[in-house]
Amino acid sequence: MILSYATEPRTWDVIVAGGGTAGAIAGIAAARAGARVLVVEALGSLGGTGTNAWVTPLMRNVSAGQNLNRGLTDELKARLRARGDGATDQSGNDNWFNPEGLKVVLENMLLEAGGEVLYHTHVVAPVLDGEWIKALVLHNKGGLRAFRAAVFIDATGDADVAVRAGAPFQEGDADGLHQAMSLRFTLAGVDTGRLCAFLNGHGQPQASPNFLHFWMVWGRGSSLEPLFREAVAAGVLEERDGDYFQGFSVPGRPGEISFNCPRIRADLNDGANPWHLSAAQTDGRAAIDRLTAFCRRSLPGCEAAYIGTVAPMVGVRETRRIVGEYTLTLEDILDCRRFEDAICRNHYPVDIHSVKGGARLLHERDGSAPYFAPDAYHEIPYRALVPLGLRNVLVPGRAASSTFEAQSAIRVQQNCHTMGEAAGLAAAWAARDCGGDVRAVDVAALQVQMRRLGGNV
Repeated sequence: MILSYATEPRTWDVIVAGGGTAGAIAGIAAARAGARVLVVEALGSLGGTGTNAWVTPLMRNVSAGQNLNRGLTDELKARLRARGDGATDQSGNDNWFNPEGLKVVLENMLLEAGGEVLYHTHVVAPVLDGEWIKALVLHNKGGLRAFRAAVFIDATGDADVAVRAGAPFQEGDADGLHQAMSLRFTLAGVDTGRLCAFLNGHGQPQASPNFLHFWMVWGRGSSLEPLFREAVAAGVLEERDGDYFQGFSVPGRPGEISFNCPRIRADLNDGANPWHLSAAQTDGRAAIDRLTAFCRRSLPGCEAAYIGTVAPMVGVRETRRIVGEYTLTLEDILDCRRFEDAICRNHYPVDIHSVKGGARLLHERDGSAPYFAPDAYHEIPYRALVPLGLRNVLVPGRAASSTFEAQSAIRVQQNCHTMGEAAGLAAAWAARDCGGDVRAVDVAALQVQMRRLGGNV
C-alpha cells in the first residue's frame, strides 16, 4: 500500500508507461493524433530493446519479399538512413541501424509531435476506480507523485501496469520457464576487412565488410564450431558460451561488431524477477569477457578488439503476457488467420530461445501449413492489446495477449512498432471521443487511418 503521494496538477490525454520499442512509437502516434501525451521511461533514452538493450539489426518480417511493418517504421528507417545511422544491404534488407542514432531519432519524433517525456521515472502503482485507472503513481527524484490521464498505454514490456491493476496474465511455457535472456555487447577496433575475408574462406560467405553476419550454435552445422570446441578445451570459453553466438555490423560505427549474446545462465530466465534480472547483468558481463578473449584469439581481424559497449539493459524476450479480449495462438499463426479488427501483419517465425536447449520451433520456415508459403502472413487483432478487466488501458508489444509459442513470433521490434502505432492512435481517439474506453474505439476507422498513414493492415 502506498502511504502518501502528491498529485501532479497537470493531466494528460494519454500516458505511456515505458518508452521502449512499442511505447516510444505509441507516444509519437498519439501525439500526432492530437493527444496531450506523456511518455514515462525508467532509463535516460527512448527505444528500449533497440537502444538500451542494443538489439540490432531489426529482424526481417516479410511476405512475398515485402516488408509487413510500414507506417512509422518506414519513417524511422528513413530518418536513420538520412543521418548515417541506418543502411540497406545488397539484398534490399533495410533493417540495419545504429542504436545510438535510434535514441536521437525517436526522441526528435516525439518532441516534434508535441509529446513529452519524463526520464529516470518508474511506475509504482495504478490508482484504480473499479475497472478504470485514474492515475499512475510514479517515482523519481521528485518522490512519489500521481499522474492523471484519460487513457494509459502499458508498454513496460512486462505488463507492469496491467498486472498491478489486477488484470489476468500468463507467463512462461507450460513449465513456467521463460525464454533465455541475453546481455548484448559490441567489440570495437575490429579490422572488418580481415574478418570478412576469414569468414568468406571459412564457410560463412559475406556480401561486404559493411554488412557482416556470422554465427555459431552447438550442433547446427556452423563452420565456427571447431574454433569454439578448441576454446572450450583450452579453458577460454565455457560450454554454454556456444549455446548461441551471433555477430552483426553496425551502420555508422565502422570497425564495430554487435553481438547477440551471451545467453544468460539457464536458471536466470525470468526478466520480471528482480533477482534474476540483477544476476543476469553480472553473469552476462563475465561471459562477455570470455567471448572477447575468444574473438581476439580465434577470429582474424579481432586481435586488437576491445569492448565498445555493454548494453545497460538485459535483453528480455518474454515475461508476463496479458490475457486480453483475444489470445493469439500457434494455430492462428500456422493457419494464417485473419481478423476483422487486425492491426498488424506478421510472418516472422515462431522463434523460441529455450533454456531447455534443443531446436527452436518452426524457426526454419519449413512445413506444410499455410504459414510456410512465401507470401503468407497472419494478423494480430486489436483485441489482443485490450486486457480483461480494465477499460482504459492498452498493452502493445511483447506483453500482448498470446500463448507462449505465439508470443515468440510477434515479439520482434517491428511488430512492436506496429502494435504501438495502433495503440497510440486508438488511445488518442479513446481519450477524445470515447470517454477513455478503449473498447469503444471504431477499429474499422482505425484501420483506415493506419493505411492512410502508410500502414499495412
